[in-house]
Amino acid sequence: MDELEKKDQMTEDEAEKNADESPKIAYPELLTVSPNPHMKDDMTTTRIMLKVIVALLPAAIWGVYAFGARAAAILALSTFSAVLFEFLAQKALRRPVTISDCSAAVTGLLIGMNLSPSVPLWLPIVGSFFAIVVVKQLFGGIGKNIVNPALAARVFMFAWPQKMGEFFKFGAKINSLAINYEMTDAVSSATPLSALKAGELPEDSFFDMFIGNTAGCIGEVSALLLIIGGLYLLFSKVITWHIPVSYIGTVAILCLIFPKNDMRFEFMLCEIAAGGLMIAAFFMATDYSTSPVTPVGRLIYGAGCGLITVFIRYFGGYPEGVSFSILIMNLLTWYIDKITLPKRFGGKVDVK
Repeated sequence: MDELEKKDQMTEDEAEKNADESPKIAYPELLTVSPNPHMKDDMTTTRIMLKVIVALLPAAIWGVYAFGARAAAILALSTFSAVLFEFLAQKALRRPVTISDCSAAVTGLLIGMNLSPSVPLWLPIVGSFFAIVVVKQLFGGIGKNIVNPALAARVFMFAWPQKMGEFFKFGAKINSLAINYEMTDAVSSATPLSALKAGELPEDSFFDMFIGNTAGCIGEVSALLLIIGGLYLLFSKVITWHIPVSYIGTVAILCLIFPKNDMRFEFMLCEIAAGGLMIAAFFMATDYSTSPVTPVGRLIYGAGCGLITVFIRYFGGYPEGVSFSILIMNLLTWYIDKITLPKRFGGKVDVK
């Protein structure tokens, strides 16, 4: 018995020795385990933003082709200054620098695409500062802003209404890089929205507006290229169909039911092709931070944007209502999510 006990003791000592010599596994002090389902996806913020930039490029390149080097300078200034202001703001606020996620570049590009090529070259810089520093970083950074930064900047830049309301004709090819460019009658033109506001069909046909042979902001003149970019985002699963379809569909139905012109169908087509409706429906109303998370909520949100857009275009003092409509619905997103989130099962119920 004594020998057996000695063997057992030796076996235990050897096991403890081997355990001491085995490599130690270091576990984190705080281990957070979330409930299922656990999903793995490689769709990072950077990948999403790069896809948005790719989707915007065709319409941006068309704007440069139509309006010349000045349009390219505006796009470059707005994009570069947005990235720079994000870097400086995060440094000043002692936050991690996240310019590599390309979200600031998307904001800057959208600001430039929503500007007329006639604006002074300092205006896109001012707009980028307001979008990044005031609307985004002062609210906590990406994902914490309550309204779309690019649209908020566009509305802010209406503090210079004369600069924001001058437009070039298609093919003006303005290559001047003067800080303040003085427009001439040879290149100035009214947008189709001005005629539609008065209840008239614009001089440019629907086909011209659809392909981009018309006056307007740098990135909004070609509805076709914006639709192609939007479809790319849909098939890439960056956005869903709910907001673009409900937004554009609501505008189309309202203009068809309540036309301001006897040519009902033509008027409706011009309303959806003119102005910033396409770029807003696919690229700005679908912003993750400021749009609802539920499918039903997105349908309500898009329909609300369409309703307000038509109301402002018909009765407001400004011919375009896209920017204001989305900003108003941004402020209602929390309430839409609250009433459309599915009910939770399995919680505690007070029994009386």
